[in-house]
Amino acid sequence: MPQTFLDGLAVRTWCGLALRALGRARAEIDAINVYPVADGDTGTNLYLTVESAATAVEAVFAGYETRPGYATQPAGPTLADAVRAMAHGALIGARGNSGTILAQLLRGMAQVLAADGAQPRCDGPALRLALRRAADSARQAVAHPVEGTVLTVASAAADAAERADGDCGTVARAAHEGARAALAATPAQLSVLARAGVVDAGGSGLVAVLGALVEACTGETVDTEPDRAAGTPNALPGPETEAEPALDADTGACATEDGGPAFEVIYLLEADDTAVARLRTRLDALGDSLVVVGGDGLWNVHVHVDDAGAAVEAGVEAGRPYRIRITHFGLGDVHTGGPRPPRERAQRAVVAVVPGQGLAELYTEAGATTVLARPGEPPASGELLAAVRRAHAREVVLLPNDAELRDTAAAAAEQARTEGVRVALIPTRSAVQGIAALAVSEPGRRFDEDVVQMTSAAGATRYGEVVVAEHRSWTTAGICQAGDVLGLIDGDVAVIGADVTTTAETVLDRMLQAGGELVTLVVGDEAPETVAAHLETRVRESYLAVDTAVYRGGHQGALLLIGVE
Repeated sequence: MPQTFLDGLAVRTWCGLALRALGRARAEIDAINVYPVADGDTGTNLYLTVESAATAVEAVFAGYETRPGYATQPAGPTLADAVRAMAHGALIGARGNSGTILAQLLRGMAQVLAADGAQPRCDGPALRLALRRAADSARQAVAHPVEGTVLTVASAAADAAERADGDCGTVARAAHEGARAALAATPAQLSVLARAGVVDAGGSGLVAVLGALVEACTGETVDTEPDRAAGTPNALPGPETEAEPALDADTGACATEDGGPAFEVIYLLEADDTAVARLRTRLDALGDSLVVVGGDGLWNVHVHVDDAGAAVEAGVEAGRPYRIRITHFGLGDVHTGGPRPPRERAQRAVVAVVPGQGLAELYTEAGATTVLARPGEPPASGELLAAVRRAHAREVVLLPNDAELRDTAAAAAEQARTEGVRVALIPTRSAVQGIAALAVSEPGRRFDEDVVQMTSAAGATRYGEVVVAEHRSWTTAGICQAGDVLGLIDGDVAVIGADVTTTAETVLDRMLQAGGELVTLVVGDEAPETVAAHLETRVRESYLAVDTAVYRGGHQGALLLIGVE
């Protein structure tokens, strides 16, 4: 049902939709990233920024849900709570030039929607004001604004919104359409885009975020994937072609390893407004692409410089910098080390997301580096990236083991590649598919061959699970009530039952109708103690030449995971 206003729940929905939209568009936005530096990471940076914003909003909702009395009188976060969390999450997680600007756009909106005296719900006029404040504050945060960039797209969105009369859905749709039109015109404003035959990458990401806002307000999906090529599709930079070097915003010099600053420096900074004003002046003299966003004592600083140490020292003089990130363009992260030589990298490693401690131990015994996904708490891309770094290998196979984590894993893989790690993402949808992939891995094989074999094994494994319904809902098998036992096959509800063992047996029988050689059962702590033995007996007595392997998954969310190879 269309919603004519924005409230806390709508902000939560918007964040989730924006994250999915950027996940789908991430690789294509990365491919058209030629300005201000052609480093191919704008889509990934925008995804990571919105991921941090969405995580902060989810944390606020989780806090409300644990309050006494919530079950009988549910009351979620207010609009002000949600937009403040969104803006703060984006600020502390902002990555890259475009991500930092997006964080300021969200902060500008929050300044209007969470202001003292603001209404608990945002209507059309309030959204118009929020979009205007967002565009203006983002432009003010950039030391030398350049037209044909995300700033132009944001201003056009605000201009279009101001001309729209109606509710939030009408205003959001107008902003999205205005942004799309401005994005299409960016090559005419910035010559480096015209020569590469692409539109601005940051602006393209903003169009996706605004498209998600339209969907959150109206329930209608919009075209969030505009034609990102300014000319023909062949003009897009890809593996066989190199994008032309970007031009410096002020001088027109090429922003390459030879002609532009060598380092990107980003850090969070605790400082007062006066100190930040002095910092802006000093950093502007040191380099370019300077963006300083935030306020109320907390700032995110982004600049491209040749002297990274001087940029950090300027932050120390202004206040307390932390989460300092220094990237050498083309070489990945720069880390200072002690006198000890770096630990030798392994040749190959597997990094896997697992839903329970029991499976974590199983995967670890098989040589994998694991990331624990607790029920209701999916890991962020930063956790996956940290696991890739812990694996300390030249080649990494990444197993997300959850369809919902594919975009998160892709963002982590892309970031790891910028650090010199060769990463292959196998889109496993369940831990049992991951087990099948891990079982056929042979480190002695060539990397590509090993990935093919692991992918084939995972793809040949059907997966099922048995869970308990938390609330009444429509499913592909009919209407379920809270407390019903649900049997899922390949992600869809196939059985609704009242007994765990009976439902599990029905699911297993249906999965084996297409044949199989090995049944894998991963039993959760909450499952009946006899369910595994019952299913083993069922397989032994009813299906010839089919083996069964049983593992204990611990507290894994699902009562039972089933794999059939």
